[in-house]
Amino acid sequence: MLETNKLKPNTFFVEVSGSGLSEVDGLFVPSTSPPAKSESGTVSSLGYWNGKMAWDRADGKSDRSPSLSYSNSYKSWRICRLDGHLAYDITCEDEMPPTDREWHVYKKGVAPAPKVVLHHYDPRQPCPQPNVVFVIGGPGSGKGTMCELAESQLGWTHLSTGDLCRAELQAGGPTAATIEEFITAGKLVPNEIVVTLLKNTMETVTRTTGKNNFLLDGFPRSLNNLEAWYEIFGRETELPKMLYFECPYAVLEKRILGRAKYSGRSDDNVESMKLRFDTFKAETLPTVELFKSQNKCVEVDTSQDRQAVYALLGSNLAEFTDGKFAAKPLSERAEILLGLRPYPKKEKKE
Repeated sequence: MLETNKLKPNTFFVEVSGSGLSEVDGLFVPSTSPPAKSESGTVSSLGYWNGKMAWDRADGKSDRSPSLSYSNSYKSWRICRLDGHLAYDITCEDEMPPTDREWHVYKKGVAPAPKVVLHHYDPRQPCPQPNVVFVIGGPGSGKGTMCELAESQLGWTHLSTGDLCRAELQAGGPTAATIEEFITAGKLVPNEIVVTLLKNTMETVTRTTGKNNFLLDGFPRSLNNLEAWYEIFGRETELPKMLYFECPYAVLEKRILGRAKYSGRSDDNVESMKLRFDTFKAETLPTVELFKSQNKCVEVDTSQDRQAVYALLGSNLAEFTDGKFAAKPLSERAEILLGLRPYPKKEKKE
């Protein structure tokens, strides 16, 4: 018999969409069915069925409760129709309903099988506010490398506005046409669009992964960027902490020219480097000074070796870093990024 007192509360929500049966689509909430014995003889408890989490329809219309649950007899997750008959299933022993595989259309189902999304927070309620740290520095200061390390080793989510704009273009999102128009004209994407992409992405990550620690790489690049941040997030929003990767120009130039041998980037040359650095000084440094004046800026000397810089990064993020991430050993990729092992011959250094 399952020891129900050892089960952690079911606080997850499941969103089902795109099924061949519109009555199946909708939000599923933690089951409120009272403890009962299943067909396989397992005693279930509140929010659980057959020892795994279970869900009811949020609208309460299903004849079967729970309406999304696991069958020990068939070793599968199942979603039922409103009349209680099963419509879709997926054979596996996963602890949670799979979101990365296609479900099977069961006897009473209709193709196509639905898309299933797991939410860590009730999607009917406002999303918890993200914990944001801005990461700013000149070209070659190591922002990308350190943000990648923080993501893989410390559990933070690394976001780059350039990557988000490219992803929006590729996905054909609601602002894709506007983004393409500005990029084609050689203009900067409007700040409001960039910050809205940041906000929406952070909310999606928080709801679907439960993570809400974010490093924003290269943002804000200007006071106008920061103004758009306030416009989208509200004037009353507390200013995030900034990590300013400070590095002498001579060191930056040496790094960029060294990187040019294998990066393939068209802007990794002396002329472009100087232009990018001058732009950084003119547009971004005033933002850094503003954060300094409000005691929200931490300077990190990135002219040091990468291991020392990573140690400083870790200490500045420690307050919000989950201990289980901080304690895990370095991955092979992390050791390469930190210079503790050579790059594989076929791998190009970023």
